Amino acid sequence: MPLYRDEAIVLRAQKLGEADRIVTLLTRSHGRVRAVARGVRKTSSRIGARLEPFSHVDVQLYEGRSLDSVTQVESIAMHGAALSADYPLWTAGSAMLETAERLTPEEREPSVQQFALLVSGLRSLTGRDHDASLILDAYLLRSLAVAGWAPSFDQCARCGADGPHRAFSISSGGMVCTTCRPPGSAAPSAATIALLGALLSGDWASADASQQRERREGSGMVAAYLQWHIERGLRSLPLVDRST
Repeated sequence: MPLYRDEAIVLRAQKLGEADRIVTLLTRSHGRVRAVARGVRKTSSRIGARLEPFSHVDVQLYEGRSLDSVTQVESIAMHGAALSADYPLWTAGSAMLETAERLTPEEREPSVQQFALLVSGLRSLTGRDHDASLILDAYLLRSLAVAGWAPSFDQCARCGADGPHRAFSISSGGMVCTTCRPPGSAAPSAATIALLGALLSGDWASADASQQRERREGSGMVAAYLQWHIERGLRSLPLVDRST
């Protein structure tokens, strides 16, 4: 049962016994890992504060049969304090952590791209690079794309016909043409589709110039698309502040 070291984001922390915690980590090289951090709830613990959700750490673990054990932790970036001071940032970050856990269903399966997206997203939130809602939606769209569920905004998701198209079908995978449009498809505005395409591609100049109406409509579409593919709702998503 060897020791190994990796870079990680703390996704979740749960109490265990009187002084321990079980932490869920998304690591760069080992994927999602669950580990026991012993004694971290004691006031004398030197590493407890480093294993809070949102923490970006360098961690050493001892491989176990069911749960690994944390042996050393060094801080890289502690995002929790900055995010907890701002409700829109905190709720957006919480939705990111929950999404990252849901989109890495297999433990110890490497997911370097998901890890890099989460690191970048949390850094953008902490730095207030863009509106928190836009950062969250960009993260959700890109993480879905990495998972193999990239929505189509330019071509028909069913037949591949070039757009622009007027209907959006979650079950079909994005925009659909008149021929392929299934019943119940949404009819978003062209500006909303342009915004979602900009968020997926990283065109922040266009995204930042968008209007609140398009942002709200786009956020609803992204949330519905995400929850369709993960086949259940996110607890944190309804709490996200979309007022800005």
